[in-house]
Amino acid sequence: MGTLLKVILVGAILGFTHRIGFYKEVEPVDLPNCQLIKGMEYGSEDIHILPSGLAFASTGLKNPQLKCFGPDKPAEILLIDLNEETIHPISLQISDGYDVSSLNPHGLSAYTDEKDGSIYLFVVSHPLPQYSSIIEIFKFNSENKVLVHQKSISHPLLHSVNDLVAVGPESFYATNDFYFKTPAMMHLEMIIGLKKSNVVYYSPGDVREVATGFYLCNGIAVSPDGKYIYLADTFGHTVNVLEKHANWSLSNVKKSVDLETLVDNISVDPETGDIWAGCQISLFKVMFYKEDDVPGSEVVRVQNIHSERPVVTRVYAENGSLIQGSSVAAVYKKKLLVGTVFHRALYCQLE
Repeated sequence: MGTLLKVILVGAILGFTHRIGFYKEVEPVDLPNCQLIKGMEYGSEDIHILPSGLAFASTGLKNPQLKCFGPDKPAEILLIDLNEETIHPISLQISDGYDVSSLNPHGLSAYTDEKDGSIYLFVVSHPLPQYSSIIEIFKFNSENKVLVHQKSISHPLLHSVNDLVAVGPESFYATNDFYFKTPAMMHLEMIIGLKKSNVVYYSPGDVREVATGFYLCNGIAVSPDGKYIYLADTFGHTVNVLEKHANWSLSNVKKSVDLETLVDNISVDPETGDIWAGCQISLFKVMFYKEDDVPGSEVVRVQNIHSERPVVTRVYAENGSLIQGSSVAAVYKKKLLVGTVFHRALYCQLE
């Protein structure tokens, strides 16, 4: 029995170190025509680009377990117009009646109402000190560049939300990165590799789990035609394709695509359908930050994901000398934005 326990323990440890990229190193992949974005120095954990070229970014996330370069800097939602020649983020004002000090933004998603063109921004917020999960819905006033708060959503099934994708003015799919709620059990879940992380569908009259069986659900996006949901499993190193049904349930339609890296947030190019992923080379270096051994960054593109042989390309990779801990990559007409959990952001003009 003792030998068996040792084998199980060693197996669990080896599996854990692989999942978090403990030993992983990558060969650099350079991208020309790149520059750091001024005004985005304290993280840009998630970025959502509208088909019009307007981009929303969450910045200033404060996670008690992660490094923070701007502990006294307030959290913000930034707006970037990619139609302009110069990349110039502006901080969006939030309407009166909302406690801005409670905002601790993580994942976000924008939805455009086909009826009247209204833009709704959904933001995952983790108010401190509890670091709970609340979904904040804002309506974007494009004329005054103001976010008008609509409602705050919390629910027992939305207990550990990482990211979300909006599918209506008040409805969305959200990812819970952990099944358990207490820190001790969450760490145990991570170490043993329990595949219970899930996706929850929310609308005012319907809240339910619609997919489960993942190591750690993270980024989530919808296909340009609205028929499929793409899901990043960080510890599984995969992007998963789920079919969206009329009753909002989800089902697997094909084998997951292995990116061989820790996939964080994902986005979809509306013109090509390509999936772009900001990836963590080593989550260990993100969680246990060291000035002399900083986390690197990696951007991966997946083409033809619905085919039998999707094409996976490492577009960018570096050791952290420029940006540390990439968490999202999003494109608009050959303009690439790369955000990070707590560090700077990058803009590249693709060829």
